[in-house]
Amino acid sequence: MRFLITVMLLVTILDLPAQEYKNDELDISQLADNLYGLPDSNLNYEELYENLVQLYAEPLNLNTATAEDFRFINILTESQINALLNYRTECDPLLSVYEMQAIPEFDLPTIHKLAPFVTVSDQTNAVNISLIKRIKKESENYFLTRYERTLESKNGFSPRAAESTRFKGSPDKLYMRFRSSRPGDFSIGFIAEKDPGEQIRWNSNMRYYGADYLSYHVQLQNKGRLKNLILGDFQCQFGQGLMLGGMFGTGKGGETITSARRSNIGLVPYTSVNESGVMRGIGATVHVSRRWFVSGFYSNLGKDATVGISGEEDIISSFQLSGLHRNPNELAFRKASSEKNLGAVVSYKYQTLDAGIMFNQTVFEVPVHRNRTVYNQFAFQGRANQNAGFYLNYTIHNMSLFAEGAKSLEGGYAATAGILASLSPKLDIALLYRNYYRNFYPFYSSGFSESSNTHNERGLYWGWKYTFNRHYNVSGYVDFFRFPWLRFRLYAPSTGYEWLVRFNWDPSRKTRVFLQVREESKMRNVENENKNQYRIATGKKNNYCVNIDLSSHPMLRLKSRAQLSTYSIDRTTTSGFALMQDIIVDVGKLKFTMRYGIFESEDYDNRQYAYENDVWLAYSLPAYSGSGVRKMVILEYKITKQVACWIRFAQTRYRGQESIGTGVDRIEGDTKTDLKAQVVVRF
Repeated sequence: MRFLITVMLLVTILDLPAQEYKNDELDISQLADNLYGLPDSNLNYEELYENLVQLYAEPLNLNTATAEDFRFINILTESQINALLNYRTECDPLLSVYEMQAIPEFDLPTIHKLAPFVTVSDQTNAVNISLIKRIKKESENYFLTRYERTLESKNGFSPRAAESTRFKGSPDKLYMRFRSSRPGDFSIGFIAEKDPGEQIRWNSNMRYYGADYLSYHVQLQNKGRLKNLILGDFQCQFGQGLMLGGMFGTGKGGETITSARRSNIGLVPYTSVNESGVMRGIGATVHVSRRWFVSGFYSNLGKDATVGISGEEDIISSFQLSGLHRNPNELAFRKASSEKNLGAVVSYKYQTLDAGIMFNQTVFEVPVHRNRTVYNQFAFQGRANQNAGFYLNYTIHNMSLFAEGAKSLEGGYAATAGILASLSPKLDIALLYRNYYRNFYPFYSSGFSESSNTHNERGLYWGWKYTFNRHYNVSGYVDFFRFPWLRFRLYAPSTGYEWLVRFNWDPSRKTRVFLQVREESKMRNVENENKNQYRIATGKKNNYCVNIDLSSHPMLRLKSRAQLSTYSIDRTTTSGFALMQDIIVDVGKLKFTMRYGIFESEDYDNRQYAYENDVWLAYSLPAYSGSGVRKMVILEYKITKQVACWIRFAQTRYRGQESIGTGVDRIEGDTKTDLKAQVVVRF
């Protein structure tokens, strides 16, 4: 009988083409719009995108995934998560993803959104056959190679450049990646990257082994009491990310509810090319008893830093985060000091309660003594830093309560607490309070904040979402924040606020429309008549966005977007806008993606950001600044089921500019052209 019901549900939902449930057919552009609705925040969007796509590439098992797993994908409300877990407890394991239609509070739009990210798989083979056989037969394996180049030459490649600033390598960017994985079982992978201007060489004394950047990992999961083991590169996400947050915080954006809460997903492989957010060593999670888990990690990694001499000892005056090593000046920073991280997390899980205590110690080979400025008087100084804290997550009915508190043992505190609640099937809310002391020192945090760092901030956030029916919903948030101490470009304590309203209209599965309005008010320095002093003024930025996504034919998709902003400060108002038209033509093995955009901004405060389609596993978020035209074309061709290739051409032509960029990255002329080619082999 259960099988017959599943078959009937399958028949009712099969109006979708089968490929729309495949994960590699996921509409990443829509995902980026939903999660990164405000892409001018101080967040590393490339890193966030990499983490999200990599985790979404491994579908969750509907029968074994936890509430934290479902929260991470930012699709289900608290009431829907609760309904799914109750259905799973009261009934036998789900037989198919289509059975979700039988779950209370699940409708077809929700199922359509969730289906690409979930699966129903039999995990018994994980213990019945060897790891080698599972890698060969049951895993997702792929090898990716990518080539990129800016056709115009930068000043750093010029023979006239000074020896200390002249790039030593070719202008080509090379990227190679391999991964073999089976969700909940294992993952093996490596990445090699050479940026433009960097060299490919072998020098063990300088820790050069071919490409400038190498990353690798081996992960095993669910082997008896050993729940997780990672060797190589990894990152941590515990609690709300105040101490150990990796790069998983999505910030404020189009998703106003789930973005307020971080998912407690523990240790995960690091698969990005951002050289500043990684730990390298070993991490493990052990199930020590029925309700107790212990996680521990150790990392030892070279860090890019400016090392000088103070008195008779070496000191680090600043850290370099670009990851570029193209000339002697930049090579002098490369792995100039080692950083050791040691940490442990003891967690207790019982039904819907998830609590834990955490400790993390960071030790630098060379003590840190930053160059003093007026705003960083409370920045970390010294060789070692210890943080200790706790987290608490608890779900009751359709409410999720979460909190974390932490302290730098030689510094200050940080705390956050909040609630996600489904007050009705149509109304969801999020409330979040945060208080981060100015002398709290987290080096791997992603706590919810207005600024890019989890310190020197207090705030109160309220987000809401109301769903009228399957076609209409409106969401928004209000965030009030205060910075108790001075900040960069702001030499006084300050306050500010931000609000957003977004209206979504989905008249059909083929048409999506959203309108978004946002206002942000912040204080900052402005020039005074006395050039030795600054005045403090309040700047107000207003953003407006209209987006129309239309799939009028199975082979044709059109996407139009208009963005406008104004910025007012010190009795002066400037503006900027961008208009973009995307055309996507899919004729089976061959797919064309094109964009034509025009933009104009009076100043940098009105630069426009908008997600732009790219080759698989690459992220593009260009800044539309100045005045000009942007053109982009992607050609994707599936040679076989296992082999696919991409070619991408993107060009920006500026009006009235004699050069683009500054310093060694300066390009003479008004045009910048980027070429990219990629091949992916699955086996």
